[in-house]
Amino acid sequence: MKMSKLFVQTLREFPADAEVVSHKFLVRAGYIRKLTSGVYNYLPLMWRVLRKIENIIREELNASGAQELLLPVVQPRELWDESGRWEAYGRELARFRDRHDREMCLSPTAEEVITAVARDGLKSYKQMPVNLYQFQEKFRDEVRPRFGLLRGREFIMKDGYSFDVDQEGLEKEYQNMADAYTRIFKRCGLETKMVQSDSGAIGGSVSHEFMVITTTDAGENDVFYCDGCDYSANSNHAVSKLPPAEVDGSKFGFNETKVVDTPQTHSIEELCNFLNIPATIILKCLVYIVDKKPVLALIRADKEVEETKLMNAVGGMDIRIASAPEIEELMVEKGFNAAKGFIGPKGMDGVTIIADETVKDMKNFVVGINQEDKHMVGANLDVDIPHIEKFEDIRLAQAGEICPQCGQPLKVTRGIEVGNIFQLGTKYSKPMNAMFLDKNGKAQPYVMGCYGIGVTRTAAAAVERWHDEHGILWPIQIAPYHVCVVPLNDKDEQQMSVAKEIYAKLMNAGIEAVLDDRPERAGVKFKDADLIGFPFRITVGKTISEGQVELKTRQTDSTESMTPEQAVEKVITKVKEVL
Repeated sequence: MKMSKLFVQTLREFPADAEVVSHKFLVRAGYIRKLTSGVYNYLPLMWRVLRKIENIIREELNASGAQELLLPVVQPRELWDESGRWEAYGRELARFRDRHDREMCLSPTAEEVITAVARDGLKSYKQMPVNLYQFQEKFRDEVRPRFGLLRGREFIMKDGYSFDVDQEGLEKEYQNMADAYTRIFKRCGLETKMVQSDSGAIGGSVSHEFMVITTTDAGENDVFYCDGCDYSANSNHAVSKLPPAEVDGSKFGFNETKVVDTPQTHSIEELCNFLNIPATIILKCLVYIVDKKPVLALIRADKEVEETKLMNAVGGMDIRIASAPEIEELMVEKGFNAAKGFIGPKGMDGVTIIADETVKDMKNFVVGINQEDKHMVGANLDVDIPHIEKFEDIRLAQAGEICPQCGQPLKVTRGIEVGNIFQLGTKYSKPMNAMFLDKNGKAQPYVMGCYGIGVTRTAAAAVERWHDEHGILWPIQIAPYHVCVVPLNDKDEQQMSVAKEIYAKLMNAGIEAVLDDRPERAGVKFKDADLIGFPFRITVGKTISEGQVELKTRQTDSTESMTPEQAVEKVITKVKEVL
């Protein structure tokens, strides 16, 4: 491809609305352009990257025994009613009516449709196991799309589904897909961690995410891991053991239950300073809104609530912290007069109350009583807080806490999710009456697995992992082109002749090359090559009169002088070593 013909427009500045590295460089280097909020045009350079990622995925999945198909983007409400998700999925599901007034949606995922396909085609145990996958544009109407391709509304995804006769078969295929995913991301130039995770709206009993570890701001989740064993988990699923802590208030003089004045103590820190106590003997009470209803979360005050854990404990689909007006409305409804900092569980009949496991060991503690500037001290669970619905782990793990498997301190890093796998079981097959006949002729629901890879997210994650201050450092496997040949003076016949010869030899050897034939200054060509991220650059300049060209390797930022023949051979060798 000649640079003069390549449809790419690089920018001098980063886009004003870009927050993370991948968004900044993909726009500035001419890979994507924003159409509307959370929706992007994939320009020719980006499309080449995405197709390469797709082909890597396709090769590994086909080799693992999976079969590719393509499902519709538009889905009818009827299927979603069968699974029970039409109302439950939330506002991210883009719903509309067609000209016949039938309710439809744009596909955010394909569990319902693929289950219907299997229901029509898999009638006997003899036809299983089966694993079906597709590449498809998805649309989720995110309330706050951000980070470019990392959290858009429209995106490209590989979603796959397995159908087995029993749990044993599912677990075998689950491991088969986990192994395939590890190979896929390694071939894309990405090291990933497979971490335990929450199943979210997809559902299922077991799930794992494949996280690209990054130190950039684009890391969406904290990943907790242990160097002493193989434990690793997303923050919304991580568990830990706590070191010993003082949780009995009697050691601080709270031997009897009484109400004390605590003026202007709206925060835990202010309350600790006023009473001269540690946070470990304070019961913190937080009001959340889960599926539009108030929920009270109780936790030891030196710890934080993990919202996904709390939402799952309630059995909800949507969660957020309550606003000040919502707290005020709840207080008025219950006949109290209190604001943040003084909220307590007593008198909250009719409100769901979930307590963290840390609360079980607390004695003679301090807690709000829904009165401004007052707290109860010396409180105990059975006597003073009788209406807890359940005790469950709703705590956000913290670095330094104890690994639940081996007892070593947990570490934490940032990660970007690029893939996920779920053991769905019969979550969809049972309600949708998707059955097969087993060996005894008895109807049984399929035992299903679900396996997703964000194709566009993988490309963006690669940029987050591989970049410097000058631009993108694409891994050879997924780079749009392998090498850029740059003649410094397009008016110099020898430079142009040698550059064209190098370009032709590379192309004939199957190397994807770009010839920068533009009448631009050398500095412009070099900056564009670094910004776009070609793995190699061969520069043909004045030294060609001495039979020398310059070969630059983008990943290492190293340059070498050599003959044109040596440069061609080295690029061919390096590319073919990887591909």
